[in-house]
Amino acid sequence: MNKSFLVTAALLGALSVILGAFGAHGLKSKIPEDALEIFETSVRYQFYHVFALLTVGILAQYFPGNFIMWSGRLFIAGIILFCGSLYLLTYFKGSGNQQMNWLGAVTPVGGLCFIAGWILLAIAIIKTS
Repeated sequence: MNKSFLVTAALLGALSVILGAFGAHGLKSKIPEDALEIFETSVRYQFYHVFALLTVGILAQYFPGNFIMWSGRLFIAGIILFCGSLYLLTYFKGSGNQQMNWLGAVTPVGGLCFIAGWILLAIAIIKTS
C-alpha cells in the first residue's frame, strides 16, 4: 500500500466532486457551452484517474517496484497537466481571453502521462506475476 498515493487520490477525489458541483451549479449559466464541455471533460478525466491512483496505491502492496511508483506519479502528472490545462482553458474561454488558447497544446502531454501510467501499471503487474 502506498499511503501518499491513497491520500492524494482522496483529496483529488474530493476536489473532483467540488469542481463537478461548481460546474453543474455555478458555471452553467455563466460560460459558453463549449467551455462548459471542456470543464466537464476535465472533471470526468480527473475522476477516472483518481480511481486509477487509488488502485495503484492499493496494488503497490502486492506489486512493489519502480513501475508501480511511476504509474502513480504519471497519473498525478496527467491530472495536473491534462485536467489543469483544461480547467485553465475553461477559465480563459469563459472570460473571453482567446490569447490563452495555446493551453490546449499542454493537454495532450497530460494525456500521454495517463497512457504511460496505464502501461506502467500493466508492466508492474506482469513483471511480478
